[in-house]
Amino acid sequence: MGKSSDSVREPPGAPAPAASRSVFISYASHDVGAAQKVCSALEAAGFPCWIAPRDVIPGTLYAEGIVRALDESRVLVLILSKEAVASAHVGKELERATSKRHPVIALRTDSSSLTPAFEYFLNESQWIDAGADTDGAIGKLVEAVGRHLAPGSAAASTQAPQVFPVKGKATTPRRVWGIAGAVVVLGLVAAYFLAGRLHFQSPATMAVEDKSIAVLPFVDMSEKHDQEYFSDGLAEELIDVLTRVPNLRVPARTSSFSFKGKPTTVEEIARALGVTHVLEGSVRKAGDHMRITAQLVRADNGFHLWSQTYDRDVRDIFVVQDDIAQAVGEQLKITLLGSNSMAPRETISTEAHNLYLQARYLTDRDSAADLDQAVLLYQQALALAPNYAPAWAWLAFCHVRRVGQGLDTNGAGFMKTTTAARRAIAIDPQLPEPYTMLAIAHLQYDRDWKAAAKELAKVIALDPNNALGQQSLGHLNIASGRMSDALTHFRRAVEGDPLNLLHSKFLGRALHYAGHPAESASLLRHAIELNAQFPGLHYELGRALLRLGDSQAALDAFEAEADPAWRSFGLPLGYFVTHRDQEARAALAALVAKSAGSEFQVAETFAFFGETDKSFEWLDRARTLHDPGIIWSRRDPLLASIIGDPRYGAFLQQLGMPPVPKDD
Repeated sequence: MGKSSDSVREPPGAPAPAASRSVFISYASHDVGAAQKVCSALEAAGFPCWIAPRDVIPGTLYAEGIVRALDESRVLVLILSKEAVASAHVGKELERATSKRHPVIALRTDSSSLTPAFEYFLNESQWIDAGADTDGAIGKLVEAVGRHLAPGSAAASTQAPQVFPVKGKATTPRRVWGIAGAVVVLGLVAAYFLAGRLHFQSPATMAVEDKSIAVLPFVDMSEKHDQEYFSDGLAEELIDVLTRVPNLRVPARTSSFSFKGKPTTVEEIARALGVTHVLEGSVRKAGDHMRITAQLVRADNGFHLWSQTYDRDVRDIFVVQDDIAQAVGEQLKITLLGSNSMAPRETISTEAHNLYLQARYLTDRDSAADLDQAVLLYQQALALAPNYAPAWAWLAFCHVRRVGQGLDTNGAGFMKTTTAARRAIAIDPQLPEPYTMLAIAHLQYDRDWKAAAKELAKVIALDPNNALGQQSLGHLNIASGRMSDALTHFRRAVEGDPLNLLHSKFLGRALHYAGHPAESASLLRHAIELNAQFPGLHYELGRALLRLGDSQAALDAFEAEADPAWRSFGLPLGYFVTHRDQEARAALAALVAKSAGSEFQVAETFAFFGETDKSFEWLDRARTLHDPGIIWSRRDPLLASIIGDPRYGAFLQQLGMPPVPKDD
């Protein structure tokens, strides 16, 4: 805030009570006229403001009043001018607001250059240029403040990502996304992480856990908020490139993007993801001007290790990426990706990438309905961009998960998965995901354990920290009877993508199979706190509680399961252990009536009920019909009553499962 003096006139109108002032107005005394006009417009629109000297309480320390008002406000409005840039008071107010993670909306009244400090603190702010139409610009500012202060605005942004209209079909080489995203920040990231220079430590003294970073979705700070597809794509490509850096742990997209639009601090994000550093940034476009900023934050102390801003004048957003790529791309390829690792360049359209981002969002939700919709969106993206390798890879994943949900288990899912995965590999053989899909297809359908292991070896060679690859290795080791190795891989999947609840679900199941039901229940309860609607979490919790002997709690968990299919698997078990025999039989009959794709769960239930012959009958059906659940046949507590039967060993031999290692 600029110096106040007796000559500064106060804005008209009575001030609002201090506790209700959600907007702090920062300005230099030279800009008092503009500040008054903004204050009047905001308060006329129902947004009470704090502005000096009007709202400084007589008898209080001036600086103390400003600090208190800044802390209690929710938005800082800055009158940005040459005088404001030169004002130490305005600089301090801006620094305080950004340290509290308050949104900053700047009304720029001239085109003067910014100091490095202002560049740093304004790198995520929204700018509105006053130009010749000051009243129109103030109107836009009021609208922007309203969006930030609207009830539920943060929650609304956690819904399905908005796809903005695309004018034309601008195309760009696919790998330009990877290079351009990386070049914005990865050169400096590499300097810190690969050289081991964080906090000026030598490689010998740097703790291993220091080499971890989460990449958050870049914030779209454009006035029209129409660059979200670029912002998300930029962060996604940064994640993709950083995961290939040896000894650098990078949480996957699912976990990092789960904080999008939520008022969460960097420290909270880092704690949730188990990382030491957070990379965040913003994109702002005004007319033909694009500004991309990025900053690396040390989460435990809040230190900003570096910040960089890139300005370009462009007519096509993809040209920005190409320009940046040309500047440092060659060095980056050598440093991070290897000189021969770049895939052939393919073209994609902006519209196709928007569809891809929507499909990824739905894929992560993992319900049958969401997966079906995601398949349609991937197909629409590929109709526009047939050589879009990641879209082919994640289309294959959708088919994998649909089989996992009991759909297309008759071989159709296997064919769809392998076709899409092989198409992705043909386009970009450096992508690890399609090899993972081929491995899962072998696990699910033809039970070719050696072929699955071969594909997963390719995944780990490309990306040792790939969370989905680690999860798939967990499944392979479950099938092979190596429980301790399976737990290791499932844990690594969760560590790599800690907020991906599919990884948590499988780790929870493996823990209670391995005889750790209490740890399983604890992990699953935490996952349920994150998303109680995620399919199968309550079912897995119920099974862990069965192992713990808490029958009523197990039934309560089964009844709380949100997904109808998973609930139908659990209810017969819950009713049976609580001696509600008639309801147990009715629930089993209902499960049998809708058994397509769930033959293994029927076999488990008959075994749990003590009906051995029926259980083996349904196990054989599950084998014949390729129910993917049978890879969990070993050490299944629900099959405990039949494990001693000679037919059980013969069943495992039919599946081609190797003997259980004696040391496991």
